[in-house]
Amino acid sequence: MSENRKIEIDNAVIISQEKIAAGIYSMWLDTTTAKSAKAGQFISIYTNEGSRILPRPISICEIGEDRKSLRVVYRVVGKGTAEFSQMNKGESLKVIGPLGNGYTLKDKTAILAAGGIGIPPIVELAKELKDKFDCKINIVVGYRDNELFLMDELKKYGEVYFSTEDGSAGTKGNIMNAIEENNIEGDIIYSCGPMPMLRAVKKFAQDKGIEAQISLEERMACGIGACLGCVCKTKNTDAHTYVNNTRICTDGPVFNADDVEI
Repeated sequence: MSENRKIEIDNAVIISQEKIAAGIYSMWLDTTTAKSAKAGQFISIYTNEGSRILPRPISICEIGEDRKSLRVVYRVVGKGTAEFSQMNKGESLKVIGPLGNGYTLKDKTAILAAGGIGIPPIVELAKELKDKFDCKINIVVGYRDNELFLMDELKKYGEVYFSTEDGSAGTKGNIMNAIEENNIEGDIIYSCGPMPMLRAVKKFAQDKGIEAQISLEERMACGIGACLGCVCKTKNTDAHTYVNNTRICTDGPVFNADDVEI
């Protein structure tokens, strides 16, 4: 169920931008949307090219300590994100947020499992867990190759294990291979990444009898629940559609894994 929250519309100013891996960029924004943001939420960023009407939803990677700035880390996958990657400090972008529901933090030994461009959101998650509970955090991340972006940030908050698909660093394979190889255990698992990985995380949690909170990646149009373009099946009846669907943009992107069919 979506929470009551204040959504800001802001002309955000770029504080900094850098390329941190092949096709992956990190951008810090001075924006009012940071005031009420939390781990697992996202913002929608509009391009300045008028022919591209729809905004691009991008997960929040970090929130500034002053609550006046936030960081997004994104992969260039089309013309919109390509435009973002060419922008410089001082330029502005229209943003809306914070959007969606984030993770529900619990004082338990945690496993943070993420892959690919699902890695950025767990930076803020790890930070918030450490700040609020100072609980034990095991972080397991999967990469395509040995460009281990955000690794230094993650190491600040927990024990980090990683895999690479090509075996060039860490465990060869995926995050489940890394979990098995290192005998990683926890009382709750938080996850973000591609659907095959989330299915494996859900099964792992069920086998271990622990809670899993998963963030679903989905193409979005409006980002505010009006278009019904980003639905997935759920065991509960949606109050908006009256069927067993849920809107990822407003009711998620983070769900209890047992509540959704993936």
